[in-house]
Amino acid sequence: MMKRSSFPVATGLYVNYLLFGMFNIMLASHMSFLTEHLHTDQAGISLLVSAMGFGRLFTLYISGVLSDRYGRKPFIVVAGLLMAVFLVGIPLSPSFEMAIVLAVLAGVANSFLDSGTYPALIEAFPQSSGSATVLVRGFISIGAAFLPLMIIFFMNHDIFYGFSFFLPALIFALNAIYLFRMKFPDMRVQSPKEPVGDTSVSSVEQAGKLEANDRSKPRFWQEGLCLILLGFTGPTLLYIVQLWLPTFGQQFIGMTESESLRLLVYYNVGSLISVFVLVIVLRKWVKPVHIILIYPCISLLAFGALLLFKSGAAAIICASVIGFSISGVLQLTLTVMSEFFSQRKGQITGFVYTATSLSYTIIPVFTGFLLKHSQISSVFMLAIIVNVLGIVLAMFVNFRYSLVFPASRKLSPKIVLEPK
Repeated sequence: MMKRSSFPVATGLYVNYLLFGMFNIMLASHMSFLTEHLHTDQAGISLLVSAMGFGRLFTLYISGVLSDRYGRKPFIVVAGLLMAVFLVGIPLSPSFEMAIVLAVLAGVANSFLDSGTYPALIEAFPQSSGSATVLVRGFISIGAAFLPLMIIFFMNHDIFYGFSFFLPALIFALNAIYLFRMKFPDMRVQSPKEPVGDTSVSSVEQAGKLEANDRSKPRFWQEGLCLILLGFTGPTLLYIVQLWLPTFGQQFIGMTESESLRLLVYYNVGSLISVFVLVIVLRKWVKPVHIILIYPCISLLAFGALLLFKSGAAAIICASVIGFSISGVLQLTLTVMSEFFSQRKGQITGFVYTATSLSYTIIPVFTGFLLKHSQISSVFMLAIIVNVLGIVLAMFVNFRYSLVFPASRKLSPKIVLEPK
């Protein structure tokens, strides 16, 4: 049951991630402008991206812990303001060194945004948390698709490129003020799987017997560690596809540059379709824990077909299926982690996204090394290996889920959860 009182807050949270979709590709989309403005080269811009990654990596865990202690709102509001500072500062930065400092602050802002938003959405919609969190992926995709159109418009009208930074910055700042005035959901709201409140003596006794006989306790070093590792494997597949799919199309299949770039379009279309499908099926038919196993199985088949069938038509189909089956897995991994460890949502967000940041730090170097000493197919063989690892991890998580949340818990009385 989704609480209508949470919709105003959720609207602001999703607006942040629509803007983040632009923010996430802002530097890469302005490569030529920034190299000239900051008197650097493409390697220098890559260093800025790395600085953002390091800022995020080294603050994710602590921001998650502090989010559990002090609440979600302060971190989300500060994140929006820091994002605005970065977006205004980069086009006006007097030096490359200043841009590096701003990039680190942007990474900190990213960690604050993740550590506050995902727990807030789970707390706002405790019975629809899978749908609520997976929508984040959809808004990121929309923002990423809109930014190039805005840049082209400004270029065609000879408008200073910095306005494509300034406009999202303004909306970030206004949205931070809006969220500051909003009332956030109670952090103490319990998971729907946790019976609370007054019930009849018989139902309490029945629930107690079920708890004693059927239910296992969550174990961080088992399913918790597996879910953290899924926070590494899922983003690894995302990174490999987004960075190397056009190169794969050119070198392995023989596509032209424009044809290979269109593969990313099909990938993103599949990703957006997946978000809408997940929002529907997660509400009635499938649990998030099942999706994190089903989707990697689908993507494994698609990666295999991509390597097996060397044709443009097959590549288009496989790119669409990969986009469909990768999208939302990271968000649902976080949702499942929150089900197991509902009292530490901010902290476990930090754990999962620290693994994600490690993926974005390590995989670029490793795949670059592979490509330097081998062919592009070796990079996608790595994707298959990582995909198989993700399936094994998800299988164990599903097994543990069946023990911690057995089907017999459905006998427990249905209780409407509202924050007090």
